[in-house]
Amino acid sequence: MTLETVASDSKAASMDISASIKPVDQSATGQEVVFSTRDLSVTYGSTLALAGVNLDIYKNRITAMIGPSGCGKSTFIRCLNRMNDLVPGVKVGGQVLYHGVDLYGSDADPVEVRRRIGMVFQRPNPFPKSIYDNVAFAPKKLGLSGNMDERVERALRGAALWDEVKDRLKRSALSLSGGQQQRLCIARAIAVEPDVILLDEPASALDPISTSAIEDLMHDLKTEYTLVIVTHNMQQAARVAEMTAFFSLDLHDDGTRNGILVEYAATDKIFTSPSDERTEGYVTGRFG
Repeated sequence: MTLETVASDSKAASMDISASIKPVDQSATGQEVVFSTRDLSVTYGSTLALAGVNLDIYKNRITAMIGPSGCGKSTFIRCLNRMNDLVPGVKVGGQVLYHGVDLYGSDADPVEVRRRIGMVFQRPNPFPKSIYDNVAFAPKKLGLSGNMDERVERALRGAALWDEVKDRLKRSALSLSGGQQQRLCIARAIAVEPDVILLDEPASALDPISTSAIEDLMHDLKTEYTLVIVTHNMQQAARVAEMTAFFSLDLHDDGTRNGILVEYAATDKIFTSPSDERTEGYVTGRFG
């Protein structure tokens, strides 16, 4: 099975946090798996950064990655669309299966991988082009068919930005506010009709009002997309995610350390009755 075949088939205390947890409607068991990582590891040169990650990510859900700085959260989600390929000296071990297809297999095209699995970064990074050209850039580059004006409008509506910019599409994207720029980056990601959107701390540089707008947008987007978010804000994870993965650091006798997945479960379980004492220590603020 190839990636193209798949594409055709699939289109700060614990008490305070608990109050904002988004309930899970049903158990993840039996839900369609989009990603399955098997003994995933990442090495930068001779330094092990992440080891032994096994988890499944489910369709049309928001999955949050939490944990202390340096524990491999961003490294992990960058494995999901092969962004780590762009870092010199990186070696990825194990498997990352996307709808059963090995993303690191010999027949997987990294460009197609990144089209199917879009990414939004920590800080808004609009191109120094017009709002319209920001959204149209990737579809034009990829030679996607269809009416470009309609595609741009659809993407901006999907990012809840159309009504704010429809009368100034030819203005520079840099004239937008920070929150609008981040939503533009989301529009840019969905303009190529991905299956998954990865968000690496998408609200960390935004004010509370813009953060709330991004969170509301994520809830809307999950009806069409699968979302994976890295966040240092545990309240945010509790508000938006149905599933949460807690990463931490494994310390070794020689002083080295690497990121590991400690626990992965429904968000309400992670924040109210975690199985691992390390998870409990982190979500209750005793460390991290």
